Amino acid sequence: MKHEHTFTRRRFIHTTGAGMLLAGLAPASLLRADAGPLGDAHRKAIAESPLAYVSPLRSDGAESTCHGEVWFVPDGDDLLVVTAVDRWKAVAIQKGLSRARIWVGNHGVWTTSDGAYKTSPTFEATARVDGDAHAHALEKFGAKYPAEWAKWGPRFEEGLSSGKRVLLRYTPAGA
Repeated sequence: MKHEHTFTRRRFIHTTGAGMLLAGLAPASLLRADAGPLGDAHRKAIAESPLAYVSPLRSDGAESTCHGEVWFVPDGDDLLVVTAVDRWKAVAIQKGLSRARIWVGNHGVWTTSDGAYKTSPTFEATARVDGDAHAHALEKFGAKYPAEWAKWGPRFEEGLSSGKRVLLRYTPAGA
């Protein structure tokens, strides 16, 4: 007599994504924040990549059409981004759209990457404007991007001081 709740190989493969793992492919759920805290692939990409791709999520959960590549620095599991106050990433937060999808990897300009950035480790995050960590963030940006910082450091600092730029903090969902 076959029990309805018997855990078979087929049920294991179907419910855990093990078939994809055995084929050398990670199920999307293993690369997303809804699978829990950031995993090794996320942390490795965050440590190595100069770019992240950010797409604010619309109220229905769909990605925005803006997937801009940005410089970022890690702060614990959070990612810090400086952007102009009138860019969609900042405007979306002002409109109450505080969720975003982030891919971490280096694929150049998103519009010419042919979607390659979407192969990078990804996670959902909650975004907010952080007005308290400017000096801390600028120091981290300077350390991460030393070759570009002589040009961009003063621009970021002046922009944050004048209100033309904002510091955004992205906290992984579930963190």
